[in-house]
Amino acid sequence: MKAVLFDLDGTLTDSGEGIMNCARLALSHYGIEVADESSLQVFVGPPLAETFLKFGVPAEEVDQAIEIYRSRYIPIGKYENKPYPGIRELLEKLKAEGHRLYVATSKPETTSVDILEHFDLAKYFDIIAGASFDHARHSKALVIAYLLEQTGKDLDAVMVGDTAFDVIGAKSHGIPTIGVSWGYGKVSDMEEAGAIGIAHTMDELYDLITK
Repeated sequence: MKAVLFDLDGTLTDSGEGIMNCARLALSHYGIEVADESSLQVFVGPPLAETFLKFGVPAEEVDQAIEIYRSRYIPIGKYENKPYPGIRELLEKLKAEGHRLYVATSKPETTSVDILEHFDLAKYFDIIAGASFDHARHSKALVIAYLLEQTGKDLDAVMVGDTAFDVIGAKSHGIPTIGVSWGYGKVSDMEEAGAIGIAHTMDELYDLITK
């Protein structure tokens, strides 16, 4: 059966509230006020360092901005989060049919494990692979490389994610990506990056994974 690599934020769980609250806190430290709250949604998914730079945080201050972000996210923000409706049932069905399920996220690995265990979702995954706190493993491509080192580079796999970062990172390893429209990325961006299909519902996602 096919192996399925799932992104976390915006794919398995709706983590926007906690991420945006913590991003706002860090930006305010540098006097950066955000008039349009929806603009903070770009913090969901991509590596934090890249997004803080886009909002005007000086490069030499990015590490500190991430520390301020995590000072709230680790104890509070990561639980301002909820699984998407139907995701548990999808994982149960795929697992029961013999698919191998993994997580590949640019969120720090220990935090990802905490979140998935909190929602009782960790049990569905053979490996939860995430970024490292030292930034050595920060991009989706590097996280997938780290996962493949543990599973074997000949893994017959498909990626499931909600941003172009997922598509591009998986493509660098020859893995196709199914995009989901319920997350925080743009469908047009995922299509342009080369997503092989877009799922708008859990049923559509199941059909795309198994066809």
